[in-house]
Amino acid sequence: MEGLPEEALAQVAAYFQALSEPTRLQILNLLRQGERSVGELAQLCGYSSANISRHLALLTQRGLVRRESRGNSAYYSIADASVYALCDLVCGNIARQLERMAKGRSAFMAPAAKSARSRSSR
Repeated sequence: MEGLPEEALAQVAAYFQALSEPTRLQILNLLRQGERSVGELAQLCGYSSANISRHLALLTQRGLVRRESRGNSAYYSIADASVYALCDLVCGNIARQLERMAKGRSAFMAPAAKSARSRSSR
């Protein structure tokens, strides 16, 4: 991002903003398995078709998904598969952070657990 003009940085921020909502991430995850209609996505996500359509409109505007009309239905698919590499990178980072936090917590729990075990064996 170094050296990008403000306008380009604003576009990058808008891209990340599209990924900042859990429902949109859920939609992208479902589309990873293949194209789906608005109705299918709504049912799988547990939201109204209108709600899902608003999310899909934003994802389409940001170039993450593509829309194809077939008869009375609209089908959505992934337009930019690199979003999955980005999401996998972030998920891996979060998993490592959680693992470090769990190790830190276990250091505090270990003495108490050892003490409890030694009392129960008496």
